[in-house]
Amino acid sequence: MTGGSGFLGSHLCDRLLADGCEVLCADNFFTGTKRNIQHLLHANSFELLRHDVTFPLYVEVDEIYNLACPASPIHYQFDAVQTTKTSVIGTINMLGLAKRLKVKMLQASTSEVYGNPTVNPQKEDYWGNVNPIGPRSCYDEGKRCAETLVFDYIRQHQVEGKVVRIFNTYGPRMLPDDGRVVSNFIVQALRGNDITLYGDGRQTRSFCYVDDLVNGLVQMMATGPAETGPVNLGNPSEISIRDLALLIIDLTGSVSRLTHKTLPTDDPKQRQPDISRAEALLDWRPKVSLREGLTKTIAYFESAMKDAKVSHDIGGKKPRAADSHS
Repeated sequence: MTGGSGFLGSHLCDRLLADGCEVLCADNFFTGTKRNIQHLLHANSFELLRHDVTFPLYVEVDEIYNLACPASPIHYQFDAVQTTKTSVIGTINMLGLAKRLKVKMLQASTSEVYGNPTVNPQKEDYWGNVNPIGPRSCYDEGKRCAETLVFDYIRQHQVEGKVVRIFNTYGPRMLPDDGRVVSNFIVQALRGNDITLYGDGRQTRSFCYVDDLVNGLVQMMATGPAETGPVNLGNPSEISIRDLALLIIDLTGSVSRLTHKTLPTDDPKQRQPDISRAEALLDWRPKVSLREGLTKTIAYFESAMKDAKVSHDIGGKKPRAADSHS
């Protein structure tokens, strides 16, 4: 698994190990952290390899989950060229490995391939409305190209590839200053700081709890060769950013107030998945409600901020405000 020490990857490592798999976690720790997989380092079935996917990887495995790529605006815009290289060259390298080994590869794509959509909800046959030269393009277009590569390897080299488009996902182990709306709002609320909304806060997002998302990834990997995707994975329950902020204030008992800043370039106005394909193909649908998932995520941040070591990382500086409502 590439990107295995990240937020999503570490939860997927947990799940695969619990299922009895042996896991090789490859990560360059640009956004991932050893803290996320610290509890796995002594497991006989887990191996950690420091590796950047923009360089070829020669290992022997039975399945490949390609999750490597910074996924939050702050991180993927920090080094835009490297972000594109990770999505494009990294995917080529992993597909090359899958081709050599004749094994399945699941490509973690994103709802950002739909850009600022002109249809709602978004179905897999929608081609998107993406700015190819904007500040988010390194991620959006990088992931779109990665999908192209997967399907070209399927057609040209008979690689058993699968593509999932991941919508906004949240839960424990999110980084507190990664610019994602859930983690930012929670940290701001726990500190009693003002909660930052961009624009009028009427933009909508659909938030899926990490355990539900991991279930979808595992189920997609288990499908047969004909099931290539792309498949949307996300929670179809839509909520405005303003209502999300008010809900987090309520759940934390915070005294935070709402403040407004200018809407960033190319920030999507709507984000809601049509998951009818996942329901039909995988018999998959999110089970964790937003209120339940936020309660668990808030508990994680409360505990982390009290921990002596982690509080140095999380509480030592004020988190940057979100660059978008991703």
